[in-house]
Amino acid sequence: MLLWSLLVIFAPLSEEADFLTLKAPSVVFEGDSIDLMCQKKKDWWNIQTVVYYKDGKQLQFPDKVSSVSIPCASLSDSGQYSCSATVKTFFRSKSESSRSVGIEVLELFPRPVLTVSSYWPTEGSPVTLTCETRPSPQRSNVQLRFCFFRDSKALGSGWSSSPELRVPAMWTEDSGSYWCQAETATLRVRKQSLQSQIHVQRVPVSNVSLEIWAPRGPVIEGGNLVLLCSVAKGTGNITFSWHREATRTSVGRKTQRSLSAELEVPAVQEGDAGRYYCRADNGHDPIQSQLLSIRVRSPVSHPVLTLRELGPQAMVGDVVELHCEAQRGSPPILYQFYHENVILGNISAPSGGGASFNLSLTAEHSGNYSCEADNGLGAHRSEVVPLNVTGTGGCRRDHVTARVLGTLCGGLGFIAAALLCYYWSHKIAGGRSALHAPRDASSANPQESTHTSSLPDIEELQPDYVNVGPIDVDMVYSQVWSIQPPEDSANTRRMILENKDSHVIYSEVKKT
Repeated sequence: MLLWSLLVIFAPLSEEADFLTLKAPSVVFEGDSIDLMCQKKKDWWNIQTVVYYKDGKQLQFPDKVSSVSIPCASLSDSGQYSCSATVKTFFRSKSESSRSVGIEVLELFPRPVLTVSSYWPTEGSPVTLTCETRPSPQRSNVQLRFCFFRDSKALGSGWSSSPELRVPAMWTEDSGSYWCQAETATLRVRKQSLQSQIHVQRVPVSNVSLEIWAPRGPVIEGGNLVLLCSVAKGTGNITFSWHREATRTSVGRKTQRSLSAELEVPAVQEGDAGRYYCRADNGHDPIQSQLLSIRVRSPVSHPVLTLRELGPQAMVGDVVELHCEAQRGSPPILYQFYHENVILGNISAPSGGGASFNLSLTAEHSGNYSCEADNGLGAHRSEVVPLNVTGTGGCRRDHVTARVLGTLCGGLGFIAAALLCYYWSHKIAGGRSALHAPRDASSANPQESTHTSSLPDIEELQPDYVNVGPIDVDMVYSQVWSIQPPEDSANTRRMILENKDSHVIYSEVKKT
């Protein structure tokens, strides 16, 4: 009996492995926990220390713990596990080891792969990033979420359940290294893709043009002028600048990510008119637009009406010049002339300035006159100018004609006076000769005397022509009589021939 006990105590070492066993799962997935337990087969053994091994290498766990756990398994945790323990029997202490147990950690989802819709996109074009991976079929219910990065900076809103990220437009500064991550919703497993390079290509600007924002309407002085500079092509930040040809200096500058830009010139003046151009530059050679001529139109000012060529008093028959002029206003300007708000006529001034309208006065032309100027930007009326026309009856002349007529009449008066003196001197001389004539001379030809006496008295004749002076001058400068002697009187005809000046009498008499 004693011999049998000794055989049991001193059993061969090959059988000692059966005294310890390692309890562990043979298959786990990433993220699962691995529980290891080193168990003894004999209750009467007293385990003092336990050591765990993986692939023959000691794992760092407390020596006096019989069971341990790896909380989140990874693929690197696959291998051969075993344990050893120091046990104490009735007679002595010894070390025992378990058999090895193989543990395989399965992949929950493969490492993600980043795919890009275009690795060489042009500026302004969209790009789609995709983080490609999926859970293992044995764990198809596992939920994943994704995040995308550029040069260690998270893109978009961060983590999302969508494996895609769409970038609406890529720009040169967006070039760089991109990668993505995928993880389980429980945050136990996270994997990262390899990095991919994206190079964004810039398109140079082309076909630069300059135009007025409101081409249909005129540029009016005092209003706002908006200049639109645009390009047909071009990517990235484009710098737009506006220039005036006369000075070649910049009148405005903007940098923005668009194909067009506006420059507003408030309260534009006539001095702002001229030729303009713009430039566009996005890092390549700047491109210049063609020249654009800008004309600034100004509304007409209130015109001034003046009446020219008038003497101290306007009279019937006078010709008056109505001159209307607006000091400011872009041509062409249309002038209209009014008499008591009735249009007399209109005259256009294609090159600006004033315009004149000639009017021959009648008695009805007395009243108020005005004019209006309009260049399509608003009409303005002048102040009223009154005109009083006098001399509505008689034979009126203008003041120039009156002066000429006065000069002529003065000369005729002088001639009439001289002729009158001449006539009276001849009359007196004839009377004297008649007194001294012999009586037989008068009786020698009684027929002649009879005919002579039959002539009408000169003073009783009515004048055929009267030359009068201006109205309001009661002086008659000349009168002409015509005497018709009897046809059968030869002596009478002879007397008229001998005294041929006797039928024209110049006199100066008062009007009755």
